[in-house]
Amino acid sequence: MTQTRQLFGTDGIRGVAGEFPLTRESTYLIGRALGHDLIRGNAKARVVIGQDTRESSRWIADRVWQGLASVGIEVRSAGVITTPGVAYLARSQRFDAGVVISASHNPWTDNGIKVFSGDGYKLPDAHELAIEKEIFTLLQGSQAPPHTDSIPPLSSLPGDADLRQAYVRWLASNIETDLSRLRLIVDCANGAAAVEAPELFRALGIQATYLHSSPDGQNINEQCGALHPETVGRFMAENKGEFDLGVTFDGDADRALFCDAEGRVVNGDTVLLIAAREMQSGGSLANTTVVATTMSNMGLELALKRSGIHMLRANVGDKYVLEEMQRVGATLGGEQSGHILFRDGEATTGDGLLTALRVMEIMVRTGKSLADLAADLKIFPQTIRNVRVREKKPFSQIPVVQQAITSAERELDGNGRVVVRYSGTEALARVMIEAESKDQMERIAGSIVEAIRSSLGS
Repeated sequence: MTQTRQLFGTDGIRGVAGEFPLTRESTYLIGRALGHDLIRGNAKARVVIGQDTRESSRWIADRVWQGLASVGIEVRSAGVITTPGVAYLARSQRFDAGVVISASHNPWTDNGIKVFSGDGYKLPDAHELAIEKEIFTLLQGSQAPPHTDSIPPLSSLPGDADLRQAYVRWLASNIETDLSRLRLIVDCANGAAAVEAPELFRALGIQATYLHSSPDGQNINEQCGALHPETVGRFMAENKGEFDLGVTFDGDADRALFCDAEGRVVNGDTVLLIAAREMQSGGSLANTTVVATTMSNMGLELALKRSGIHMLRANVGDKYVLEEMQRVGATLGGEQSGHILFRDGEATTGDGLLTALRVMEIMVRTGKSLADLAADLKIFPQTIRNVRVREKKPFSQIPVVQQAITSAERELDGNGRVVVRYSGTEALARVMIEAESKDQMERIAGSIVEAIRSSLGS
């Protein structure tokens, strides 16, 4: 039987900053436990740490650093940098691990700790569980946590600019096409992209106007970024003809969504389609399989099939997409939310900046607009409804919820999809319904949502 993890979710440890497991004591002990794990493999282990722009990211980074240093780990800080930036640095500069302090798309009051191994990949579930056991051992120890007074004060900011620049140079080196004719609107979500995106696009000669690029510690993701791509869409629609593309990142820039020249939002499903076709035509699609998730629209599956490309579905979470890609040898995979993984290069995780560059490169190479590139993609009506829950009890153990799901599947009879799951990072149940008509979709979603709310609602 697989043991349930209590701290690590689908994307690291996440919670409200200042509350367990992100208190000053527990974050120190998390660093210490990670350090113990690393020195078992290398007595002279080195770690690179980075963070997003939340006001809590600095003290959490500093405490994790102290925990690592307390067991003899050498730590270098890259300061404010994207999550994939840390993954790249861990691998390219031969660190034993990379640590990111970020809660990605969550509100500023939340935060998190993500860990990459020295090869730049997120830790497997079994490895996270082993570290988690050690964290609880330290937390439950009979002795008080070690004092940190003897450890010199450590400051993760501003960090080493050379590390950040190494990441930007690598991104720029991935592009051989002249992108200077493109005119962009870029929404940095007041997050990590506000640091790297302007430098990267400037280096490539891209004409860009930036929105939400002035983080103050509390405005990350606030009515902006990949959670609210319609913000860029409205801006483009109001300035019709002035921009070729809108790009919008989340707080740690490991994903990107887009808007076409008309201001219509383009999600990860569309990016997967146009990237798969481009890679297929250029011969870089290693096989004819693309890995998406249970949340990807049926329209994507059908459009890929018309191009002779098979689509597999993995569990939600880019680490699970990557695991499936590695299993079947796929070079392209991703999520509707904008995490796109390209395995034809050196990327080891979803990277919003790299995804944006790839989309721009395809537009320039083909001479087509974003809308034209996916004109034949017919999207099934889809809704995703979130229900806040007080516990994450298996739906199969809740008769009223299971009955609502079974009834919905029977009604759709293969002409739509029902996906009901818990969020891996928040106390939410997510209900996704696809159907041939919007009315049917909304009615079915409403019945399942009400069943969950009546049984588990917080």
